Amino acid sequence: MSDQFFLYLALGIYFAVMLFIGWLAFRRTSDHEGYMLAGRGLPPWVAALSAGASDMSGWLIMGLPGAIFATGLIEGWIAVGLLVGSYLNWRLVAPRLRAYSEVSKNSITVPSFFENRTRDRSRLLRSVSSVIILVFFTLYASSGMVAGGKFFESAFGGDYFVGMLLVTAVTLGYTLFGGFLGASLTDVVQGLMMVVALIVVPVVAIFTIGGFGETVSIVETVGAANLSIFGGGSMTTGAVVLVVVSGLAWGLGYFGQPHIIVRFMALRTPGEAKSARRIATSWQFLSLFGAVAAGLVGIAYFDKFGGAPSDPETIVLLLSQVLLHPLVSGLVLAAVLAAIMSTLSSQLIVCSSALVEDLYRIMRKTPPAEKTLVILGRVGVLAVAIVAALLAISPNDSILGLVSFAWAGFGAAFGPIVLLSLYWRKLTNWGALTGMIVGAVTVFVWKAFDTGLYELLPGFVIALIAAMLVSRFTYTENSEIQEEFTTTTSLVIPGSTTK
Repeated sequence: MSDQFFLYLALGIYFAVMLFIGWLAFRRTSDHEGYMLAGRGLPPWVAALSAGASDMSGWLIMGLPGAIFATGLIEGWIAVGLLVGSYLNWRLVAPRLRAYSEVSKNSITVPSFFENRTRDRSRLLRSVSSVIILVFFTLYASSGMVAGGKFFESAFGGDYFVGMLLVTAVTLGYTLFGGFLGASLTDVVQGLMMVVALIVVPVVAIFTIGGFGETVSIVETVGAANLSIFGGGSMTTGAVVLVVVSGLAWGLGYFGQPHIIVRFMALRTPGEAKSARRIATSWQFLSLFGAVAAGLVGIAYFDKFGGAPSDPETIVLLLSQVLLHPLVSGLVLAAVLAAIMSTLSSQLIVCSSALVEDLYRIMRKTPPAEKTLVILGRVGVLAVAIVAALLAISPNDSILGLVSFAWAGFGAAFGPIVLLSLYWRKLTNWGALTGMIVGAVTVFVWKAFDTGLYELLPGFVIALIAAMLVSRFTYTENSEIQEEFTTTTSLVIPGSTTK
């Protein structure tokens, strides 16, 4: 049998399993809350792996190894920032958001939580946050489709457009019908596939090269800066500081990513966030370590044997094809698709919730029927997918570039508001609205000036300051808000009566 047969067989099995899981989730989804939040019934391990898989996307297996391969270990600061940020997100945000979102009128989306938490009667906060979600997630989803197209170009020598459409179609298949539960359950399988692939590929490559010592020696010979976390003297001090600070700043983005923090809201209880945090942090450490290792090992392998890819972001794809049996290589390729599709499905669900729960529903004077909301939710998934696919037809940026901008947009617009909502009683609707808009605008403006400093950091800081200043001037005592804040604290910290 030909190698291509085994590759297609592995992908066929993967696609079939994803669609089957989507069908199972479809059978268990009957109402709007179930479609959008799985009825707040996710076990810790599902929430942890789902959050990790939906977080990492194609950039984990393509973007990050490609950056390491092209530039060296200095790009690893992104991985450090993400690991620390993810841990703090699970520790600081997860238990409190799970409790608070239910206490505050059973909020099932991030925009509805902001509105209920601040008692915003203008509906502006909910509407603006929904628009921000649609803008940045459409770009984010487009990056996943670009990754899918690149995948098929590199793995099969196929057409970019056909590959992009195929990835989008299968992801739509299980997301459209399975909803949040379908996306979460497929994420578990996809998360496990990703971490196994990122461990197997560099380990096999090291043995093929001649061992760990030989691999390190070649990497150093190719470029002394490759193994230096500070650029090895090849960069000015100012440039190194910008790279390090920008890399670590990626961690701030976690607090504002709707497709990740919505997993916290879906946990069964606030207390289960602790065990979920341990699982999520372990998974993330192994995955990020494997991605960085794959990039470095790729430098040594292709220097020794030749055949380096023209596109650094396809390094893991090429290594798997030249090192592994075609069937195993096919499963690694499926893991790459898993990374892409897990994030794409989560983004489509959040966009759908923004359209239906946070825009359509607030315009209706009478509550629509549950069946109508579920149907509209599916229509929303389809609509956002079509727009994102149109943007992905002619990509003008790298996968990492697309992801970094969308990540910064959410981190700056929502991150400070999420933290203030959970830990500061005096946040007002006008403070939240101001911070959100200032954060999003700062990201666009800072990106346009291209200062070298990741736009997330100034966006986050400026938004935080703006939200606190405006809240100070617009704050008035509200007994309902105070009571909810106290109730949430008592649920997260039993016995607490903090006021």
